[in-house]
Amino acid sequence: MKEILLKTENLSKSFSNGGAMQHVLKNINLQLYKGDFTVIMGASGAGKSTLLYALSGMDTPTLGSITFGDQVISGLSPDALAVFRRNHCGFVFQQIYLIDGMSVMDNVLSAGLLVNKGKKALASRAAELFAAVGLSEETQRKFPAQLSGGEAQRAGIVRALINSPEILFADEPTGALNSKTGLDVLNTLTAFHEQGQSVVMVTHDMRSARRGNRILYLKDGDILGECSLGSYVSGDSARHEKLSAFLREMGW
Repeated sequence: MKEILLKTENLSKSFSNGGAMQHVLKNINLQLYKGDFTVIMGASGAGKSTLLYALSGMDTPTLGSITFGDQVISGLSPDALAVFRRNHCGFVFQQIYLIDGMSVMDNVLSAGLLVNKGKKALASRAAELFAAVGLSEETQRKFPAQLSGGEAQRAGIVRALINSPEILFADEPTGALNSKTGLDVLNTLTAFHEQGQSVVMVTHDMRSARRGNRILYLKDGDILGECSLGSYVSGDSARHEKLSAFLREMGW
């Protein structure tokens, strides 16, 4: 039986829009499991990114609760949530928020130093991760403006993983990349997942979604359905057909 890593109970999020309340998430009850690659899909405006931000503690729900392990995080103060995110979560976004005035290596080390890890241990961990994503020592010494889009996103993945997070959250990680560099990033995420990393990814891209073993489909702020794909195998046509059929059923 899979270990529950994170769960929500009646999770809701609303915003005031011109005096009217807009209900973005509606009473979501969800369990995320350790070791899964969970993909969140849905039409634009369905609440995908809002759900990811709530699950990761980047945003607070209007109603309901979020429990990570045995800790209820939905009631934490902003400062406590920041500590929680640093210690338990990694983030990869469509926009790559590397600090321009720091080298790639220093961007990564600075994220690790925020949780008071020794610099020697951090450097060793960073070296392993950079090797895993295929970024050379020369590239590590460069500044973000000197990187290609694919290199920058892979550096962002290293930064996200430097503190060995329980969950890696990815919001459209290939959305700003061309086909080849996007594939490199997907292969990187898949490789870490195969080593046991739990991943939650928002995407509108079928190629990206096929990497997940569990697909959640949001519509109008609620989970309309889900699909289990099992372990990823490159070139598995049956996997593509199953996901395509599920998305058609959801009205994709």
